[in-house]
Amino acid sequence: MARLEGKVAIITGAASGMGKVDALLFAKEGAKVVLTDIQIEKVNEVVAEIKNNGGEAIGFRHDVSSQEDWTSMVDETMKQYGKIDILVNNAGISSEVPFMESSLELWEKIMSINITSVFLGQQAVIPHMINNGGGSIINISSIAGLTGGSGAGAYTASKGAVRMLTKATAVDFAKHNIRANSVHPGFIKTPMSEKLMENPDMKQWFLSQTPLPRLGLAEDIASGVLFLASDESSYITGVELPIDGGYFAK
Repeated sequence: MARLEGKVAIITGAASGMGKVDALLFAKEGAKVVLTDIQIEKVNEVVAEIKNNGGEAIGFRHDVSSQEDWTSMVDETMKQYGKIDILVNNAGISSEVPFMESSLELWEKIMSINITSVFLGQQAVIPHMINNGGGSIINISSIAGLTGGSGAGAYTASKGAVRMLTKATAVDFAKHNIRANSVHPGFIKTPMSEKLMENPDMKQWFLSQTPLPRLGLAEDIASGVLFLASDESSYITGVELPIDGGYFAK
């Protein structure tokens, strides 16, 4: 039996990168997948790919920092599928602007997309999970949410907040059989990071920081997210899962 058979999953930031790979894997494992992103054309392409492979999916243009967008998308999901079992808060942005050069506008943009979106998404989905007898929330943080990194103050702060909001959610809603866990990717090759990782000097630096002798792939993250979404992890809540090639073990 497929690992997510009969489950309904919402995945944000699903147009490309880790979110796209999550969506494809979830559909392969039997989930009805709701893909959201501001890049609706790319979302529609992923939805078509899932359907062509025999899966079931719908897509929405979705600004994750908008409460109105969350309400609309969740309402439509409930009309279409009648329940929500899984929420993957994957959407996020980073910035290469040094901390002392960052504007308040940039700080607020990073916070709105990386952490306010998690707050809004959980608020929108949890009542439906309670009515459904439980669910699994997976919030994508970063190794930057576990340890300080130079130059990325706003990003690090936002990802640390994701980690702690996840723990608070796990404690508050365990009585409703709702689990919440955070995933902390290391140096992962995605469309967003590919240009940086193709730079020979930067690639060598990333590899020097990672005990396992390769960079991570979106598929590595998707495997961990699938585990946390599935009933295989039914007694796991409030934990952070680094998928980082050993970076945090040092």
